[in-house]
Amino acid sequence: MIRTILIDDEPLARDVVKHYLKLFPEVEVVAECSDGFEGIKAIAHHQPDFIFLDIQMPKISGFEMLELVEKHPAVIFTTAFDEYAIKAFEVNAVDYLLKPIEQNRFEQAMQKLPGRLHNTDAVTKELLDVAALSPAQHNRVVVKKNGVIKIIAVSDIHYLEADDDYVKLSTAEGIYHKNKTMNFFERTLEPGQFIRIHRSYIINLAQVTRIELKEKDSYVVLLKSDIWLPVSKTGYVKLKAALGM
Repeated sequence: MIRTILIDDEPLARDVVKHYLKLFPEVEVVAECSDGFEGIKAIAHHQPDFIFLDIQMPKISGFEMLELVEKHPAVIFTTAFDEYAIKAFEVNAVDYLLKPIEQNRFEQAMQKLPGRLHNTDAVTKELLDVAALSPAQHNRVVVKKNGVIKIIAVSDIHYLEADDDYVKLSTAEGIYHKNKTMNFFERTLEPGQFIRIHRSYIINLAQVTRIELKEKDSYVVLLKSDIWLPVSKTGYVKLKAALGM
């Protein structure tokens, strides 16, 4: 049997998928979830071969949910139209089904499934990087710490720091880690709000209180949280321009 999970906040949409799946007796629905929080738990528990996933859900989006899943199953998206989502789907998803889902499109998606059931982690990472270009993804960061999911408003981030394969997000409430790169955040964070001052640091301009010369051609910046961070030569040029110095 091929195991699947339906993750969609609309019961009718889940019912439509279950109805169409009657044509595919080799597929077993092992769980149904109405939001991304339930989806993460169900995927960890059942380890499905693939999932049907809606994007626009309450609490966290389907993309944000995928970012927090440790081992990625193959994905068939079920969603309303979204320009950035469609670009991502066309490159990397098993398929995407626009609502209301038509049976012939459903069957076409299922025919693609066997060739997409393996090596999904790298594919999903690339898909999420493309989807992150959507403006809807720019205002918050979803993280998981000690098993608890936290939604962080971008404006609440004081600075970001490279930390091996992760990026460390510093906020007033504590430190969180995200499995992304500094280059990713430099591309996606609002350039008028965040500046990369060093290869290891991106700062929130609203947190800057002072810039000091540490030694010849070497500067440091003081944040409101009383943290001093190094500023590279290139970073200093960008920081001066951003602050109108």
